[in-house]
Amino acid sequence: MAAQVPTRESLENEVVRVAPLTRDDVPELFDAIGRPEVFAGGYGGGPAGYRDTLAGFTEFADGYYAWAGPGISYAVRLRAGPAAGRLVGTTTLSDLDLASEHAHLGWTAYAPAVWGTAVNPATKLLVLGHAFASGFGRVKLQADVRNDRSRAAISKLGAVFEGVVRRDRLRADGTWRDAAVYSILIDEWPAVRARLEQRIAGLGTPAPGDRRPPAGG
Repeated sequence: MAAQVPTRESLENEVVRVAPLTRDDVPELFDAIGRPEVFAGGYGGGPAGYRDTLAGFTEFADGYYAWAGPGISYAVRLRAGPAAGRLVGTTTLSDLDLASEHAHLGWTAYAPAVWGTAVNPATKLLVLGHAFASGFGRVKLQADVRNDRSRAAISKLGAVFEGVVRRDRLRADGTWRDAAVYSILIDEWPAVRARLEQRIAGLGTPAPGDRRPPAGG
């Protein structure tokens, strides 16, 4: 099937529910990821892109996420446990090239409390599945070459390392980043999907985690 713009719909499994991000979600998103350690590895342009107030984060979010399409920024919420319904992160499917059947899954960040839990593999299982079901043949994932944690997480998904794109994008501090590029092809998706399902089963339900401390706290 030819690639088509993915439908803007909610997706869910036993761990998370992902739904198109709305501006009403921004305060909860700030509560989840508005922390220096989230931006330290390169998210949002790196440490210099961090905003420590809701007003500042709202201004950042206005230009960072895919509000109008055709890409989709998602809000990631827990589905199980005492924190069911809590927004714990975001990811975006964008850079859609229908002719080449290419898409980019990125702009991903989670509350530190759910790092290393089933949240990331469960989210990737849903969004990658939606991309491939929409006819895409290659989904790119990438990270700042210096972001070892994100690169390890991408590799653990089963994505194949393609190389480093030098001088790829300006960081918030004005320096140029190099990007480590990975991809998953449609032919590789069944094995990647099975690997993700095994990881989710092994990790179990994520703990409820914490909330962002109030300013000055």
